[in-house]
Amino acid sequence: MAEKRTEIAPGRALTKAFFARSVLKVAPDLVGATLLVNGVGGIIVEVEAYHHTEPAAHSFNGPTPRNRVMFGPPGFLYVYRSYGIHWCMNFVCEKEGSASAVLVRAIEPTFGIAAMKRRRGVTEERNLCSGPGKVCEALGVSDKLNNKALDAPPIEIFARTKRPGIASGVRIGITKAVELPWRYGMKGSRFLSKPFSDAMAKQ
Repeated sequence: MAEKRTEIAPGRALTKAFFARSVLKVAPDLVGATLLVNGVGGIIVEVEAYHHTEPAAHSFNGPTPRNRVMFGPPGFLYVYRSYGIHWCMNFVCEKEGSASAVLVRAIEPTFGIAAMKRRRGVTEERNLCSGPGKVCEALGVSDKLNNKALDAPPIEIFARTKRPGIASGVRIGITKAVELPWRYGMKGSRFLSKPFSDAMAKQ
């Protein structure tokens, strides 16, 4: 059971309509939003966008039993195992059939920190959710949540109340596609999975 919240999540609750837009608009708009799973989570500080037209996207070669949720409708969770080890969570975006999604790479822990530390076996808050696999482990996300709606329990996503400084850069670990500046993060955050050494501030 998640510990009692000590603060109120900011902003309005996001609905499926928020995700029914270009993945390149949704991704930066998620930076600063608050993500909770069963009351545990925090502020999204880093994401990556994946579009069905480029080889890095799991949907590039068409639907499979693994990626079928990516093909819509938007506003659902796509969970997959990376390298057979770590779960990764993605938010399905764009119109049905587009098969594009946003990968959650890092969050700043704010709710249920004790539960996160217990699940991760670490005490340093900066290391709790500084990577997509760490996020899923800390929030208790596995393939059991695959295809769950993003606007219904156990998932809650709240809009940011103000736009933070946003940095952009190439995605991490991409080997199947041309490097694209589709990684977005909160500028100056110490909870990123990796610094934006090649980052530029977005207006």
